[in-house]
Amino acid sequence: MDVELVEGDITAQRVDVIVNAANSSLLGGGGVDGAIHRKGGPEILAETRMLRASKYGRGLPTGQAVATTAGRLPARWVVHTVGPVHSATEDRSPLLRACYENALQVADGLGAQTIAFPLISAGIYRWPVDDAVRQALSVLRSAETAHRRTAYLVLFGSATAATARTVAGL
Repeated sequence: MDVELVEGDITAQRVDVIVNAANSSLLGGGGVDGAIHRKGGPEILAETRMLRASKYGRGLPTGQAVATTAGRLPARWVVHTVGPVHSATEDRSPLLRACYENALQVADGLGAQTIAFPLISAGIYRWPVDDAVRQALSVLRSAETAHRRTAYLVLFGSATAATARTVAGL
């Protein structure tokens, strides 16, 4: 899989799949989740409500992933995944890596060729940016997928992008 670092707005990425760093309710929120719901429009919320009413009554578990329409976003689908909250006393990095792994698996099932990821858990969930980049790249660079794919790690803000380039050795 090809992996590219992109500084920008995830909601503007023209790809098959945009990954949403969702909260477990799947009903929108702040940060990436809120931006995706706002720009994607009511179609995304309608599908996430159906998911809550059927399969995910208690919410989407951390590390899991599920797809919906992309609504008005320049993508075909949104894959929602719930990142872990960072903890200084408990290693939750396997859950963070599972977000990327499961999102890729869902994208594979959709036949997606291009996928844009935010830096999952690095915002309100306080995951240190440098380690969040390491965790993301460890999964994305080693992923084996059914389709040749390009993954974009979309980094919001110049400081985050600069940290990511340093971690990636660019």
